[in-house]
Amino acid sequence: MEFLFEYGMFLAKTLTLVLAIGAVITMIVIATVKPKARKGELCFDDMSAEYQHLQADLQQQLLDKKAFKQWQKMTGKAEKLQTKLFVIDFTGSMDAHEVDALREEVTAVLAVATNADAVLVRLESGGGVVHGYGLGASQLERLKQKNIPLTVAVDKVAASGGYMMACIADKIIAAPFAILGSIGVIAQLPNFNKLLKKNHIEFEQFTAGEFKRTVTVFGENTDKGRQKFQQELEETHVLFKHFVQKNRQQLDIDDVATGEHWFGYQALDLKLIDAISTSDDYLLSQLSERQVYKVQYRIRKTLAEKAGLTAATVLKSSLQQIQQLTFWR
Repeated sequence: MEFLFEYGMFLAKTLTLVLAIGAVITMIVIATVKPKARKGELCFDDMSAEYQHLQADLQQQLLDKKAFKQWQKMTGKAEKLQTKLFVIDFTGSMDAHEVDALREEVTAVLAVATNADAVLVRLESGGGVVHGYGLGASQLERLKQKNIPLTVAVDKVAASGGYMMACIADKIIAAPFAILGSIGVIAQLPNFNKLLKKNHIEFEQFTAGEFKRTVTVFGENTDKGRQKFQQELEETHVLFKHFVQKNRQQLDIDDVATGEHWFGYQALDLKLIDAISTSDDYLLSQLSERQVYKVQYRIRKTLAEKAGLTAATVLKSSLQQIQQLTFWR
């Protein structure tokens, strides 16, 4: 038993050494590779065709051969629908970097869509930086400017910046317990000034302009700086409220712009949304009326990302093996 434990520890040390060497080699390779502009590719997936294939597979299992052939003849005569529904998925992070892909997807839709077509955005985000989500909302606004009907579906969450994007839509639908709202602004940061003083470390900062920097992480914050920072937050909140009110005039903005969030049922009563429905039900209702396509812009992974993903996979596998050996002992 002691031998097996020692062997496990030896294996763990060997794997750690191999991973360390691999990491050094990876960094050397990355440093020597000339960086290239990151490019992606647009993909159009025929969701209507996928649904028809699924339907055919199920009918083949449920019906006898004669009935299935009759069903095939009936469905085979159906003509391809002329109007289209373009589906875009947006799952936003704190820095809203996903807007880069959204920009490409909206541009692609605008290149082929007509006023008879429509767009569904399946949106999921708890919000993030103001400028990032402001740009995301502007991308959806491009569809509105071209008079292309836009529906936003919220299955999980569209709060703060996420709701800023959602309110652009002609129609917002949400699942019963999806989280919506949070029309407010927040900023927070730690301050290490007392810790630096305790350790006799001086922090110096030079600015030109009285309010070039209002509050800092390392400097000593003043009441005047804090007041100015709070004023900026309030101004941002006012702009947020005006933006939401402009796009959803049926709202009582003072009731909903408190920073609170609500579930789907509550959001419907407050007119934050227009209907209770999941994106799945909405898509099923559209399949008989429109040809449905999913639009996705996929960014190619860099060498660094591929190497990092491989290293992470190997490390995870190694840790699992070490845990198993330790537990077995």
